[in-house]
Amino acid sequence: MGAARSLLESDTTEPAATPIHDTPILGLTMRPKVPAPVEYGNESEFWVEYPSGLVDVSRADRLPSNAAADAKPPPLKPTQVDIEVNGDRIVRVNKEATAIVIIDMQNFFLHPDLRAHPLGLACVDPLLKVVPALRSIGSKILWVNWGLTDHELKTLPPSLIRSFRKHNGGGFGSELPGNFGRLLMRDAYNSDLYGPLQEEYLKGQKAGSDFWIHKNRMSGIWGYQTALDLFLKENGITTLLFAGVNTDQCVLGTLVDAYYRGYDCIVLEDGTATTSPEGGYENMIYNSGNGYGFVTDTKRVIAAAQQ
Repeated sequence: MGAARSLLESDTTEPAATPIHDTPILGLTMRPKVPAPVEYGNESEFWVEYPSGLVDVSRADRLPSNAAADAKPPPLKPTQVDIEVNGDRIVRVNKEATAIVIIDMQNFFLHPDLRAHPLGLACVDPLLKVVPALRSIGSKILWVNWGLTDHELKTLPPSLIRSFRKHNGGGFGSELPGNFGRLLMRDAYNSDLYGPLQEEYLKGQKAGSDFWIHKNRMSGIWGYQTALDLFLKENGITTLLFAGVNTDQCVLGTLVDAYYRGYDCIVLEDGTATTSPEGGYENMIYNSGNGYGFVTDTKRVIAAAQQ
C-alpha cells in the first residue's frame, strides 16, 4: 500500500514525460519531409522517399547504399508520372502498373428513383473527366461492383444479409420497383453503372482499357481468390487510385484490404462520397492520407497525365 500510495503521489506531483511515440494529431496532417533519402520495403517491393517531397512508388530505382543526404531523385522516365498529393508530396507511379478502382457507382446507390445521394452524384462528372486521362497513359480502369449470383445468395454470411435487409423484408435478390430488377443481382438494371458512367464503361470495354469486376462483399478484395485481387496480380498492378461510394463502407473496406496486401493506395477525394453522417467521409480521408497511403483529387491526376 505504501508503495502504491507513493507512486500515486508521484503521479500527481510530477507530470509524466510525453511518450516518445505520442504524435499530436496536427503533426500527422503535415508529416515532416525526410531529412535524407530513405527506402522502405524489401528487394522486390519498395518505395523511395526524398527530402524534396517526392515518394517514388514505381519500384524502378533502388536507393544506392551510399546515397548522400542531399541525393536527388532519378529523372522521370517515360513509363512514369508524378502526381501531386496532399501533405506537400508528389507520388511517382508506373503508368501501366496503376489502376483506378471505381467502386459501386451503381444505380442502386445513386439513382434518384431509389435514393437521394447528391454527394455521390457530384462524383460523376470528376470521374468522367479523369477516366479518359488515365486511359491515355495506359492505366487500367476497374469498375468494381456488386453483382451477385443465385448461388452466392446461399453462401453469404448472415451479418451481410442482415445489413442489406430492412425490417419489412427485401434484401439481396429481392425485386425492386419498376424495371430496376432484383437487388444487386448480376445483370439487373439496378446493378448497372449510373447514367453516363455505364456508357463510359462500355466505351472503355470496347477499347480494352476498362474492366468490370464483380464483388460479393463490402470489400472487393476480401479474399486472395477474389476476382479483383486475381486481376491485379495477373496484370502486375501495384498502385491503386480509389473512388466511388460509399466512402466509409465499400470504398474503405476495399482500400484497407488492398493496404494489407501491399498495394499503393491513393484516394481521389472528389471522386468519393458517402451517405453517412458528418465524420464518416472525413475520417476515411484523414486516415488514407496519414496511414493507408495518399490523398489527391481528379484535377491533379489529370494534370499529371497531361505532363
